[in-house]
Amino acid sequence: MAAPCWPFIPCPWRRIRLVTLQYDVTVGDLVELRKLHPCGSKIWRVTRIGADIGIKCQGCGRHVMLPRRGYFKGVKKVLEPGASQPAAADDEPR
Repeated sequence: MAAPCWPFIPCPWRRIRLVTLQYDVTVGDLVELRKLHPCGSKIWRVTRIGADIGIKCQGCGRHVMLPRRGYFKGVKKVLEPGASQPAAADDEPR
């Protein structure tokens, strides 16, 4: 049996990795995921950003927390970007 060559040298028979969508996530983004939710909807809204990303199903209202890697792997496309946060009034010079 041959020794495994990964991660030392690239193997020609190793599967090509799926390219994931990487972008700046903002609260309020409306995204379409690759898989259907049991309610039948694929549309989700981003509700929280941190180490995990919180999303809410637009079909049934279910709230789910996903790790960043799982979120970016599952997103098919961004349907509507979230509103950028306005500058706080306290930061303005007087």
